[in-house]
Amino acid sequence: MVWKIADNIYSPLGVTTAANYAAVSQGRSMLRSYEAGTLGVPEPFTASLFYWDSVPSLEGYTRFERIVIQSIAEALSQTAIDPHSNRLLFILATTKGNIGLLDACPSPYPQERVLPGVAAQAVARHFGFRNQPLVVSNACISGLSAQLTAMRLLQTGAYDVAVVCGADVLSRFIVSGFSSLKALSPCDCRPFDIERVGLNLGEAAATIVYAARPLPSQTADAGWQAVGGAVRNDAYHISSPSPRGEGCCQAIRAALGESPAADLAFINAHGTATLYNDQMESAAIHRAGLSAVPVNSLKGYYGHTMGAAGVLETVLSMAALDHGIIPATRGYEELGVSHPLMLSASHQPTGKRAFLKLLSGFGGCNAAMLFRKGGVS
Repeated sequence: MVWKIADNIYSPLGVTTAANYAAVSQGRSMLRSYEAGTLGVPEPFTASLFYWDSVPSLEGYTRFERIVIQSIAEALSQTAIDPHSNRLLFILATTKGNIGLLDACPSPYPQERVLPGVAAQAVARHFGFRNQPLVVSNACISGLSAQLTAMRLLQTGAYDVAVVCGADVLSRFIVSGFSSLKALSPCDCRPFDIERVGLNLGEAAATIVYAARPLPSQTADAGWQAVGGAVRNDAYHISSPSPRGEGCCQAIRAALGESPAADLAFINAHGTATLYNDQMESAAIHRAGLSAVPVNSLKGYYGHTMGAAGVLETVLSMAALDHGIIPATRGYEELGVSHPLMLSASHQPTGKRAFLKLLSGFGGCNAAMLFRKGGVS
């Protein structure tokens, strides 16, 4: 396991984790309906977008890089970490990176800037990170894959600290791509609800800083720990995991290990509000024997933030349990999947201090991670 020592959520709902948690606790969302022509998309769509005039300008950096830098800077400000240490690793999780530059003609940036690795290097230079950054781009599970990578590398002793940032911004390419799959909802999404018709997309950057050991100010039995996790690929289809949930169920079981399900406050599901994803997750959770564990989705607040989702939803889940709360599933009213799940449209109290985070995506990829606060040395 590894210890969380800092975090940040930088989203249209707020620029700090505290601001984001406050917004979610009040049931607020930045999902809005946008007219045809927004981002060059020929049809109207619903999404959570930044007001870019409010995002600090950084000369020479793209919109994507700017929110990554803002999120990392806020997280690092909470620590005494030396960014120039050769024991620090930077990992960037993203599905599309600077792909929006392909819409600009001519582009004000070099052609190679569209490559996620080049964007990661630009961010690393900004902070003076000495080691070559890693990029994890594994569709919707990128944010959890990046955290698993950080955990495993820290456990080898190769690094002392890992800065993991997940981020994506929207562009014509991204919105049009999901639209072509008939996956978008014209209104606010409704995860697991019988009336759900599709997902919304969202922009965000989120950062979590892990250390191989707790800080001197932390005790080993306090603070958040990434306990374990797994990735399982069922290779079912180019744009979806198996509807029977085999890969997701296997990831859940591997992530839980010997940890009792009774310790879980909730399962933070992927919960995209598409007909097939929610149904698949209900099957996987049922097959894993976790139908009695509360389930929630955060997509009704943020939309699907793609490469940011795994990090953002992990950090928000930690913040919620710090306040003794199981977050509500915004948009949910009536169960619309075939297997029983414990969902709620309102926040619920809990005294438990562990949760399971799930993600699934294109190519049949599935990921699960177990997080716990305190109790282990």
